[in-house]
Amino acid sequence: MQSGDAATVLLADDEKAITEQLRPVLQRAGFQVSVVHDGSASLRRLVEDDPDLIVLDVVMPGLSGRDVLRELRRQGRWTPVVLLTRVGESTERAMALEEGADDYLNKPFDPYELVARLRAVLRRARRGLPPLVAAQQLRAGALRLDRVSRRTWLAGRELTLTPKAALLLDYLMTHPDELLTRERLLEALWGWQCATGTRAVDNRIAELRRALGDEPGRAARWIETVPGQGYRFAVPVERMA
Repeated sequence: MQSGDAATVLLADDEKAITEQLRPVLQRAGFQVSVVHDGSASLRRLVEDDPDLIVLDVVMPGLSGRDVLRELRRQGRWTPVVLLTRVGESTERAMALEEGADDYLNKPFDPYELVARLRAVLRRARRGLPPLVAAQQLRAGALRLDRVSRRTWLAGRELTLTPKAALLLDYLMTHPDELLTRERLLEALWGWQCATGTRAVDNRIAELRRALGDEPGRAARWIETVPGQGYRFAVPVERMA
């Protein structure tokens, strides 16, 4: 994509009602959109069009969205991918990120939430480079995260975090400088079927801030609060491996 050009999006979903709803919304948001309705067609169109972003429904005839994603990453193609999954499929969400998806969105969803996710993914993306969610280790200043072993070090000192706080830090660092609502973090960590309220997110944020040395009453260095909305990881993140 050249500077000033509209980003191109390949939208793959076998439900035509969904593509007919999403196409005009994405176009009004400034994207150029092409549509296919199965996984095999999406792979062919990827070669032909080389889009900037891909939106893949997980359940499609022939090849599923995850099949397409795996084939792309096997080929070494790191075009940003957002997967559309079903509510309650927590294992689907976890596997989507592990296999190299840049983000996922649960159906049903607000089309404008998809627009926001695509813009955030596009900002994070570096064309041709693997996304942060595909890295085994991440670094943000003096903070290092091993995503395989779930271990974290700050200035060489290993931090002790609860499992949910460790997962939360992982999600924050793979979505840096992005406004993450409490509801989105709750979905990512606990899933919609869990009765846990958004206060659980605030508690885990507080745990992370204590571990990282963000003191109450002072300007946050690591995790910013966006009043009335959510949180943002404020330090630039880079891949280590």
